[in-house]
Amino acid sequence: MAILSEEEARSLMKKALSYSKADECEINLNGSDSANIRYARNSVSTSGAIAQTSLVVSSAFGKKLGVATINEYDDASLEKVVRRSEELAQLAPENPEFMPFLGPQTYAAPNPKLFDQKTADMSPKLRTDMVAQSLQVAKDSKLTAAGFLQNTGSFAAMMNSHGLFAYNKYSDINFSVTLRSEDGKGSGYASRDYEDYTKMDTLKLTKVSAQKATGSITAKAIEPGKYTVILEPSAGIVLLEQLYGGLDARSADEGRSFLSKAGGGTKLGDKLVDERVTIYSDPQNPDLPSSTWNGDGRPQERINWIEKGVVKNLYYSRYWAQKKGVKAIPGPDAITMLGGDASLEDLIKSTERGILVTRLWYIRPVDPQTLLYTGLTRDGTFYIENGQIKFPVKNFRFNESPIIMLNNLEALGRPERAVSGESFQSAMIPPMKIRDFTFSSLSDAV
Repeated sequence: MAILSEEEARSLMKKALSYSKADECEINLNGSDSANIRYARNSVSTSGAIAQTSLVVSSAFGKKLGVATINEYDDASLEKVVRRSEELAQLAPENPEFMPFLGPQTYAAPNPKLFDQKTADMSPKLRTDMVAQSLQVAKDSKLTAAGFLQNTGSFAAMMNSHGLFAYNKYSDINFSVTLRSEDGKGSGYASRDYEDYTKMDTLKLTKVSAQKATGSITAKAIEPGKYTVILEPSAGIVLLEQLYGGLDARSADEGRSFLSKAGGGTKLGDKLVDERVTIYSDPQNPDLPSSTWNGDGRPQERINWIEKGVVKNLYYSRYWAQKKGVKAIPGPDAITMLGGDASLEDLIKSTERGILVTRLWYIRPVDPQTLLYTGLTRDGTFYIENGQIKFPVKNFRFNESPIIMLNNLEALGRPERAVSGESFQSAMIPPMKIRDFTFSSLSDAV
C-alpha cells in the first residue's frame, strides 16, 4: 500500500483525526515505492526494491506539542499513535513560538510533469538495460565504474483538525556514476535526476564521465591563485545553494546573516550580485516541477528571490512573519537560475586562459557574514588556453563566496538540470564563467 490515492489518503487520515482529543491535531502521511541497482568494480553489487509508508501525528494543547509516528493502520494502531502524541504533548514544555495549525488552503493544480506513472512502474529489465549501457562504456574504456540507479513513485498528504487537506504524487529517477582509471589517477563523474525516465540517458552521461576520467590521468600541478573558471552546473550548484538556501528573513533581521546590514536592517531590495543574475522558484516549471505546498501546508507559488541582481524576497517562518506583520513566504523549492544561450563549449572557446571545473565537493562554511565557503575540486579539472582544453590539472582547495562569485560574472550558459552532491537537491543551473575565483592550495584528491 505504499502509494495511496488521494481518496485513500484522505480516508485514512480522517479516521486517525477522529481519535483526537487534543485542542488541535495534524496528520502527515507519506509513502514511496522505489527500486534500485547499485554497481561497483564494473559489476552489480546489489539490486532491490523498498515500499514504505509512515503516518505522523502532531497533537497540540495550547502551545504544547507532541509528535508520534507509526506505519500500521488498523483502528487500534491509529488510536494508539494519536494517544501517544497527546501524552507527549502533555509532557512537553510550552513553545513560545508555536503557531496554530493552518486552516483550509487553496492550492494550484499539481504540475502535470510532477508524476509519471511509467517512471514509477519501471521494470527490473529496464533498469538493468540502463545500467548495462553504463557498464559497457566503462569496460570499453578500460575504466572502473561505480554507480547507482533508482526509480521512485511516492506521495505526500496532510490533513488537520482545522480542515486543511493537501496531496501530491511524485515520480523520480536518479542516476550517478563515477569512473576511475586503472591506476587511480583519473576520475570522472556525472549525475542527473528527472520525473520522466525517458529523459535519463545513462549511456551519454557515462560517456561524459569516461572522457573526464581518461582526460584527467596526467594531471599537472599549477600554482594556486585567482583564475578565470568555468563552473559546470554540477560544480556551480553547491555554491549557489548556499546563497538561495540562506535567504532567511529572521537570521537577516537578527544580524546573523550575509543579508544583515552593519547598522541594522537587511539587504532586502538591495542589489547584491551582477544584474544578469535572476533566481526564482516555480512549482509549475515544466523542466523542474515541484510540490504545490510546503511542509507546514502553505501554498508554494512562483517567487522571484533575486531579480536582475536585486534581492526581491526573503522566506519567513509563520512565527517570524506574524511578528513582523508580513506574508509568511515559504522557503525556496526547485530553484531555477536564468542563463544565456551559450553552450559549455562556447564558454570554453571564449576563454583565453582559465580552468574548467567539473565538480566541487566537501563544502564547508568559513564566514557566514560574507557567505565564504571552502571545498575541493574533483572528478576532472582542466586548464584552458586560447579557447581549448590543453591539459588536466591537479585538484585545488578553494575559498570563495557565491556573492563575490556572482559579482565577478563574465558569462552564463544555457541552464540545465543539476543535482547537488551535498544536499542531493536538484536545480536548473547554467554553466558560469567567473573571473578571479580563488584557489588557495593544491589537493591530492582525484
